[in-house]
Amino acid sequence: MLSASKAVSAEDLVRETIVSIPALNPAWHQRAVLRLNSLTKPLGSLGRLEEMAVRLVAICEEEFPDCANKVIFTLAADHGVTEEGVSAYPKAVTRQMVLNFLSGGAAINVLCRQFGIEVVVVDIGVDGDTEELNGLVRMKVRRGTNNMASGPAMPRADACRAMQVGIALSERAERDGKKLIGTGEMGIGNTTAATAVAAVLCGKPVAEVTGRGTGLDDAALHRKIDVVERALRANLPNVSDPIDVLSKVGGLEIAGLAGLALGAAARRIPVVIDGFISTAAAAIAVAIEPRVKSFLFASHRSTEPGHDALLKFIGLEPFLELDMRLGEGTGAALAMPLIEASTRVLKEMATFSSAGVSESHL
Repeated sequence: MLSASKAVSAEDLVRETIVSIPALNPAWHQRAVLRLNSLTKPLGSLGRLEEMAVRLVAICEEEFPDCANKVIFTLAADHGVTEEGVSAYPKAVTRQMVLNFLSGGAAINVLCRQFGIEVVVVDIGVDGDTEELNGLVRMKVRRGTNNMASGPAMPRADACRAMQVGIALSERAERDGKKLIGTGEMGIGNTTAATAVAAVLCGKPVAEVTGRGTGLDDAALHRKIDVVERALRANLPNVSDPIDVLSKVGGLEIAGLAGLALGAAARRIPVVIDGFISTAAAAIAVAIEPRVKSFLFASHRSTEPGHDALLKFIGLEPFLELDMRLGEGTGAALAMPLIEASTRVLKEMATFSSAGVSESHL
């Protein structure tokens, strides 16, 4: 079994994790399809719930996978690019929102209470002291990134260390018996980093993938576009090396969530990705190792234009369309009960044979 505590470099651990990611066995897909087709319903009538169930069976290699034990990891980090005025909120809000998460007052807390999902809040790069905050998982790699508009957001070694944090969190989830992982984040300025990642990976013009984030007016939106364009010119991130993209224009929470996706896939734990920032992380993971895609479920489509581009890059269709753009893991929290419901249908619905119901003769 993989161990994030082995005496290897962070980048070596990432490589070790990548080679441990399995390909799904089509035989398990077929077993799930045969089971669904035997249930008391017209073929395919439960639509995308059936799609969820089939993939979960193949991921877990269990006839009746159980997704009741759920967790969302919300990773918090700051971004040096906030110096450029790309957010409607000051950088201090990152730490303030961490406090809100820990006190149970944020949207992610409300939704997770509703659906019985554990929330784990992780300081992976908050620019401030958090030692006194009870309930916070402290895995700080550094105090935020540098201003990517004038140079790399962080050294490559730090990007790998942040990915190592995500891999360690997947190990924690496995140890705790978690069967479904959701990805969440908090970081003022992180839509700017996600926009840069989207522009590079998707090969899109910056203006096409830049949104208003926390609610920018027109002038601030144009400034944000200019900042991302300057960051790409200053850093020339290498699209063929996703870790280079992370280190030059990414964020610590984005790197951490990319590592979480890789680590979860290696451990056959399905991952529900949230919105724009979480999907940027997932896209990095898929760019590193395409097999990761099979373990990912896209919860919703954000109103951020870059989110749709990243979903298309990965090749996933989201389950919800709610015009959300909050982050934190809120979209993942809403989709998780649907995914769990698909497994209950698989296990608890009667078959035509057991219910004494006649099957279609067509």
